[in-house]
Amino acid sequence: MVVKIIETINGLLPSDANISQVAFEGANIVLYTKNVDFFNNHNGIIKDIVKTIKKRVELRADPSLCLEIEKAETLIKKAIGKDAGKINIIFDHQRAQVIIEAEKPGLAIGKSGENLKAIKKNTLWIPFVKRIPAIKSKIIENIRQVLYANDDYRKKFLHSVGERIYGPKKREGKKSWARLTFLGGGRQVGRSSYLLQTQESNILLDAGINVAATGEDAYPHLDISELKINELDAVILSHAHLDHSGILPLLFKYGYRGPIYCTAPTRDIAALLCLDLISINKNETGKELYSSSEVKEMVKHTIVLDYEEVTDITPDVRLTLYNAGHILGSALCHLHIGNGLHNFMYTGDMNYETSNLLPSAATRFPRLETLMVEATYGGKDDIMSTREDAEDYLVGIIKSTMARGGKVLMPVLGVGRSQEVMVILEKAMREGKLDQVPIFVQGMVWDVTAIHTTYPDFFNSRIKKEIFHKDSNPFLSDIFKRVGSHKEMMQIVDDHGPCVIMATSGMMTGGASVEYFKHLADDQRNSLVLTSYQGEGSLGRRLQQGEKEILFQEGNRQLPVKVKLDIYSIHAFTGHSDRNQLMNYFRRASPRPKRIIMVHGDSSKCLDLASSVHKMMRIETLAPKNLETIRLV
Repeated sequence: MVVKIIETINGLLPSDANISQVAFEGANIVLYTKNVDFFNNHNGIIKDIVKTIKKRVELRADPSLCLEIEKAETLIKKAIGKDAGKINIIFDHQRAQVIIEAEKPGLAIGKSGENLKAIKKNTLWIPFVKRIPAIKSKIIENIRQVLYANDDYRKKFLHSVGERIYGPKKREGKKSWARLTFLGGGRQVGRSSYLLQTQESNILLDAGINVAATGEDAYPHLDISELKINELDAVILSHAHLDHSGILPLLFKYGYRGPIYCTAPTRDIAALLCLDLISINKNETGKELYSSSEVKEMVKHTIVLDYEEVTDITPDVRLTLYNAGHILGSALCHLHIGNGLHNFMYTGDMNYETSNLLPSAATRFPRLETLMVEATYGGKDDIMSTREDAEDYLVGIIKSTMARGGKVLMPVLGVGRSQEVMVILEKAMREGKLDQVPIFVQGMVWDVTAIHTTYPDFFNSRIKKEIFHKDSNPFLSDIFKRVGSHKEMMQIVDDHGPCVIMATSGMMTGGASVEYFKHLADDQRNSLVLTSYQGEGSLGRRLQQGEKEILFQEGNRQLPVKVKLDIYSIHAFTGHSDRNQLMNYFRRASPRPKRIIMVHGDSSKCLDLASSVHKMMRIETLAPKNLETIRLV
C-alpha cells in the first residue's frame, strides 16, 4: 500500500516536479521538491492529487533550498512587523518549517494570510503561527521545547505512523469485525479505559486513574490477555482529566511508542496534570508511578488534531474529533471502522449546554451506529438547577461569607470548573454584583488558566468576542492573585481578610485544598463550596455526608479537625450533562444511533439511564461492567 500510494502520486506529478522525498506525517503525505518554480507555482496540481487519492497532501521545498536561518529570521521579522508584539522564531530544518510564536497571532498572519504567503515565497520555509500565552506558562514552554528539541525524532516517528497506516494489512482477507472491552469506567466513575479491536487494529480509548481509590482499584485492567501494549496501534485521549489520562505515561514506561491522538489543549493540560500526579504520589507514598521522562515521551508521541479534522489512524480506522463542551480541548471521538463497516462514537465526558466558557457538545455526524456516553449524572434524580440560578446562589454565598468577615474555600479541579468559576466571579465583580475582593489561585489552577490563554479559539462565541474584538480577557483581571508558596498560603489563612480561595484538588483527595481546609474548617465565619463531583471515599464526599470531625495523619500522630464552617454543594457548574441534558442529547444526535452504551457513572445511574433510554427510543442500550466485551460488528 505504501509503494502503491507513492506510485499513484508520482504518476500524477509533472516530469519536472523534481520530488526529492515523499514522507509521512501520520496520515498526512508530504512531498519535498527541489524545483523552486514548482514549489511556488504548482497551479492546483496538489489539489488535484488530493481529490484523486482522498488523502491530505502537502508540498514543501527540499530543506537544502531553504534560505539560511539568519537571513530568513530577518525577512520574517520584517514581513510581520512590530504590531504582532513579541515573537519567537523556531526553525525545524528537518521538515522545512518555521514556527512563529506571537503575542498577536492574527497580526502575525496578516490579512488573508499575506504575511505567511510572503514568508513562504521569499524564504521557502513553511510558516506556522502559534500564540504566546497571555499568562506566562512554564508548562507550554517546556512542551514546545520538547517538541522542538526532538524534531529529528518526531519526523521519523510520524513517518513510521504513516507507514503503519498505509502499509500492508496484518490480516488481509480476514472477515471484518469490531469489539470493545471495558478496562475501567464500567459502572463507575474513574480509571476510564476501553480497548477497541478490529481484525486489523488495537486502539485504546483513554487511560485514566481513579484518584479516590487505592491499590489495584485505582488503575484500569491492563493485564488482560487481549491487551498487549507493544501491539497497540494508537491511543485516543478524549480529554485531560486524570481519570482519563492519568496512566498514559505508564504505557510509555511499559514500552509503548505509538501515537496518542488528541487536541493541542488536551496534550498540554494532560502533561501538566500527569507531572502534578508524580509530585502527589511522591509526597503521599514516597513512590512514583512513572517519571517526568515518561511524560516527555507522551508529549513526543502526541499527534494533535483540530475539531472535525478527519484522519486515518490505522489501516481500517478513521478518527474525527468533535467539541464535547466538557473542558478546554475535550473531544467526542468518532471512529469510522472499515470501509463503512461501522461508525462508533465515544463521548468521553461531555456537556450539552453552552457554559460561561465553552460551546455545547456537537450533535451532528456523518454516520453513527453505536454511541458510548458518560452517565455521571444520568440518574433519574440528577436534575440540576440552571447555571443562572447556580451563579446567583454562588454570589449569595460569597456575599454572606464576606459580610461576616469569612473566607470562601473552593476546592476545584485544576481544569474546567475552576476557569468557569473564574469567569463567573470576574463578571460579577466587574458588574458590581460582588464587592471586589482578592481571588487567590493556587498553583495548578493558575498553570491551567495560563494554558487557557493560549487557546482562546476553543472558547464560546461570547468569550472569543471579548478577547478578539474588545481586547478584554477575563483571566487577566487584577482580582486574581497567584499563590506561589506555603508561606503565602499561611499569610492568606492568618492575616488576610475576606477573600475567595481556589485550590486543587476538587475532591479534596490531596493538594492545597486540603491544607487550606485544615486551617479554615473550625471557623464558622468561613464557607466551603464544592463544585466538583465527589468520588466515593473522598474527603469531599465525607463532608457532603455530614462528618463533623476529620482525622488527618500528621507524621506519627493524628490531627483532629473540627468542621464548623458552612458547607455548600453546587452541581450546576459541572462540565457534565445532567439527566435532562443527556436525554435531550440522545433525541437530537443525528443520525440517530442504533445502540447506546452507558459508562462513567455509578452502577445505579448507568442502569437507570440505560433503562430509560431504551423505553424512550426503543433501541438497544447497555451498561457493561469492567472486563466485559461487547461485539460491535
